[in-house]
Amino acid sequence: MKHDMSEWNKMIEGVEYDSSDEYLVSVRKRARKIFQRYNRTEEDPKVRRRLLEKLIKQPVDKTVFIEPPFFCDYGVNITFGKNFYANFNCVILDCGRVQIGKNTLLGPGVQIYTATHPVNPSARRSHLESAYPVTIGDNVWIGGGSIILPGVTIGNNSVIGAGSVVTKDIPDDVVAVGNPCRVIRTITPDT
Repeated sequence: MKHDMSEWNKMIEGVEYDSSDEYLVSVRKRARKIFQRYNRTEEDPKVRRRLLEKLIKQPVDKTVFIEPPFFCDYGVNITFGKNFYANFNCVILDCGRVQIGKNTLLGPGVQIYTATHPVNPSARRSHLESAYPVTIGDNVWIGGGSIILPGVTIGNNSVIGAGSVVTKDIPDDVVAVGNPCRVIRTITPDT
Protein backbone atom coordinates (compact mmCIF):
# COMPACT_ATOMS: atom_id res chain seq x y z
CA MET A 1 0.00 0.00 0.00
CA LYS A 2 1.46 3.34 -1.07
CA HIS A 3 1.44 6.12 1.51
CA ASP A 4 0.89 9.47 -0.19
CA MET A 5 2.34 12.34 1.80
CA SER A 6 3.48 15.76 0.68
CA GLU A 7 7.20 16.42 0.93
CA TRP A 8 6.38 18.93 3.71
CA ASN A 9 4.54 16.28 5.73
CA LYS A 10 7.33 13.77 5.17
CA MET A 11 9.83 16.34 6.41
CA ILE A 12 7.85 17.12 9.57
CA GLU A 13 7.18 13.42 10.27
CA GLY A 14 10.86 12.48 10.03
CA VAL A 15 10.41 10.52 6.80
CA GLU A 16 12.96 10.87 4.00
CA TYR A 17 11.86 13.72 1.71
CA ASP A 18 12.96 15.56 -1.43
CA SER A 19 14.47 18.89 -0.33
CA SER A 20 14.24 20.21 -3.90
CA ASP A 21 10.42 20.00 -3.82
CA GLU A 22 8.93 23.19 -5.30
CA TYR A 23 6.80 23.98 -2.25
CA LEU A 24 9.70 23.49 0.17
CA VAL A 25 11.89 25.75 -1.93
CA SER A 26 9.19 28.44 -1.94
CA VAL A 27 8.83 28.37 1.86
CA ARG A 28 12.61 28.61 2.29
CA LYS A 29 12.69 31.61 -0.08
CA ARG A 30 9.92 33.28 1.94
CA ALA A 31 11.92 32.77 5.15
CA ARG A 32 15.08 34.21 3.58
CA LYS A 33 13.29 37.38 2.53
CA ILE A 34 12.01 37.89 6.07
CA PHE A 35 15.21 37.12 7.96
CA GLN A 36 17.22 39.27 5.55
CA ARG A 37 14.95 42.19 6.49
CA TYR A 38 15.30 41.25 10.17
CA ASN A 39 19.09 41.25 9.85
CA ARG A 40 19.03 44.79 8.41
CA THR A 41 16.74 46.33 11.04
CA GLU A 42 17.76 49.11 13.35
CA GLU A 43 17.54 48.68 17.12
CA ASP A 44 13.74 48.65 17.13
CA PRO A 45 12.36 45.73 19.19
CA LYS A 46 8.79 46.20 17.86
CA VAL A 47 9.90 45.95 14.22
CA ARG A 48 12.07 42.93 14.99
CA ARG A 49 9.25 41.19 16.88
CA ARG A 50 6.81 41.81 14.00
CA LEU A 51 9.30 40.30 11.56
CA LEU A 52 9.89 37.27 13.84
CA GLU A 53 6.13 36.77 14.13
CA LYS A 54 5.82 36.92 10.35
CA LEU A 55 8.70 34.45 10.03
CA ILE A 56 7.44 31.84 12.51
CA LYS A 57 3.72 32.56 11.95
CA GLN A 58 2.88 32.77 15.64
CA PRO A 59 3.03 35.36 18.42
CA VAL A 60 6.46 36.17 19.86
CA ASP A 61 6.69 37.37 23.43
CA LYS A 62 8.24 40.82 23.87
CA THR A 63 10.98 39.20 26.01
CA VAL A 64 12.32 37.19 23.04
CA PHE A 65 15.42 38.77 21.54
CA ILE A 66 17.65 37.51 18.73
CA GLU A 67 20.71 39.52 17.78
CA PRO A 68 21.16 39.85 14.02
CA PRO A 69 22.31 38.16 11.95
CA PHE A 70 19.96 35.23 12.36
CA PHE A 71 19.40 32.47 9.81
CA CYS A 72 16.91 29.61 9.46
CA ASP A 73 15.43 27.31 6.82
CA TYR A 74 11.67 27.79 7.22
CA GLY A 75 11.01 29.69 10.44
CA VAL A 76 7.55 28.21 10.88
CA ASN A 77 8.93 25.13 12.66
CA ILE A 78 10.50 27.14 15.50
CA THR A 79 8.89 27.89 18.87
CA PHE A 80 10.54 30.31 21.32
CA GLY A 81 9.72 30.41 25.03
CA LYS A 82 9.53 33.65 27.00
CA ASN A 83 12.76 35.42 27.86
CA PHE A 84 14.72 33.66 25.10
CA TYR A 85 17.96 35.30 23.95
CA ALA A 86 20.21 34.36 21.03
CA ASN A 87 23.49 36.15 20.47
CA PHE A 88 24.95 37.01 17.03
CA ASN A 89 25.08 34.48 14.16
CA CYS A 90 22.47 32.02 15.37
CA VAL A 91 21.55 29.38 12.77
CA ILE A 92 18.46 27.18 13.16
CA LEU A 93 17.92 24.66 10.39
CA ASP A 94 14.28 23.99 11.18
CA CYS A 95 13.35 21.28 8.69
CA GLY A 96 12.06 19.46 11.77
CA ARG A 97 10.44 21.18 14.72
CA VAL A 98 12.66 23.19 17.08
CA GLN A 99 11.17 23.92 20.47
CA ILE A 100 13.11 26.25 22.75
CA GLY A 101 12.01 26.74 26.36
CA LYS A 102 11.73 29.86 28.46
CA ASN A 103 14.72 31.65 29.99
CA THR A 104 17.07 29.98 27.53
CA LEU A 105 20.25 31.68 26.31
CA LEU A 106 22.32 30.94 23.22
CA GLY A 107 25.87 32.26 22.92
CA PRO A 108 27.21 33.65 19.63
CA GLY A 109 27.44 31.29 16.70
CA VAL A 110 25.18 28.57 18.11
CA GLN A 111 23.82 26.27 15.40
CA ILE A 112 20.80 24.01 15.74
CA TYR A 113 20.33 21.39 13.03
CA THR A 114 17.29 19.20 12.43
CA ALA A 115 18.22 18.18 8.89
CA THR A 116 20.46 15.26 8.04
CA HIS A 117 21.52 13.70 4.77
CA PRO A 118 22.01 10.10 3.64
CA VAL A 119 25.47 8.58 3.89
CA ASN A 120 25.05 7.01 0.44
CA PRO A 121 26.32 9.48 -2.20
CA SER A 122 23.71 8.59 -4.84
CA ALA A 123 20.91 9.26 -2.34
CA ARG A 124 22.50 12.61 -1.46
CA ARG A 125 22.70 13.56 -5.14
CA SER A 126 18.93 13.02 -5.42
CA HIS A 127 18.31 15.74 -2.78
CA LEU A 128 16.98 13.32 -0.18
CA GLU A 129 17.06 14.47 3.44
CA SER A 130 15.54 13.53 6.77
CA ALA A 131 14.72 15.81 9.69
CA TYR A 132 14.40 15.08 13.40
CA PRO A 133 13.10 17.54 16.00
CA VAL A 134 15.28 19.34 18.53
CA THR A 135 13.95 20.25 21.96
CA ILE A 136 15.74 22.62 24.32
CA GLY A 137 14.28 22.90 27.81
CA ASP A 138 13.74 25.83 30.15
CA ASN A 139 16.61 27.73 31.79
CA VAL A 140 19.23 26.30 29.43
CA TRP A 141 22.46 28.07 28.55
CA ILE A 142 24.25 26.98 25.37
CA GLY A 143 27.77 28.37 25.03
CA GLY A 144 29.06 30.08 21.92
CA GLY A 145 29.96 28.04 18.89
CA SER A 146 28.03 24.98 20.03
CA ILE A 147 26.28 22.74 17.51
CA ILE A 148 23.09 20.83 18.36
CA LEU A 149 22.51 17.86 16.03
CA PRO A 150 19.19 16.43 14.75
CA GLY A 151 16.93 14.62 17.20
CA VAL A 152 18.60 15.95 20.36
CA THR A 153 16.80 16.98 23.55
CA ILE A 154 18.56 19.19 26.09
CA GLY A 155 17.00 19.02 29.54
CA ASN A 156 15.87 21.85 31.79
CA ASN A 157 18.45 23.93 33.67
CA SER A 158 21.41 22.42 31.82
CA VAL A 159 24.51 24.20 30.53
CA ILE A 160 26.31 23.27 27.31
CA GLY A 161 29.93 24.43 27.23
CA ALA A 162 31.19 26.63 24.41
CA GLY A 163 32.23 24.80 21.27
CA SER A 164 30.39 21.59 22.15
CA VAL A 165 28.87 19.28 19.56
CA VAL A 166 25.72 17.79 21.08
CA THR A 167 25.10 14.42 19.42
CA LYS A 168 22.88 12.80 22.09
CA ASP A 169 20.25 13.83 24.62
CA ILE A 170 21.44 15.79 27.66
CA PRO A 171 19.48 15.32 30.92
CA ASP A 172 18.14 18.03 33.24
CA ASP A 173 20.42 19.88 35.67
CA VAL A 174 23.86 19.08 34.26
CA VAL A 175 26.89 20.76 32.75
CA ALA A 176 27.97 19.06 29.53
CA VAL A 177 30.92 19.91 27.28
CA GLY A 178 33.04 18.65 24.42
CA ASN A 179 32.93 16.93 21.07
CA PRO A 180 31.02 14.77 21.41
CA CYS A 181 29.31 16.58 24.27
CA ARG A 182 29.39 14.66 27.58
CA VAL A 183 28.03 15.36 31.04
CA ILE A 184 30.84 16.45 33.38
CA ARG A 185 28.83 17.28 36.48
CA THR A 186 25.40 17.73 38.03
CA ILE A 187 24.09 21.17 38.90
CA THR A 188 22.98 21.33 42.53
CA PRO A 189 21.32 24.18 44.49
CA ASP A 190 24.78 25.03 45.88
CA THR A 191 26.54 25.32 42.50
